[in-house]
Amino acid sequence: MAKKGSKVLNFVVWITEVLVALAVGFGLIGGTLSVPYIGIVNVIVGWIVVVITLLGVILGLLKL
Repeated sequence: MAKKGSKVLNFVVWITEVLVALAVGFGLIGGTLSVPYIGIVNVIVGWIVVVITLLGVILGLLKL
């Protein structure tokens, strides 16, 4: 069992969060997912999610 605060466990959780965020972002962009009543804003929000996720990955890898 992984110890609390384990680096491996933290990395697995981080990768999972990145993949889920990218899946949601691309789902919003592609129209697979949508938030009712906001129309075209779904695409804009999808791009925001993707860009912020990629920025977070870059900053996480640089340990800033």
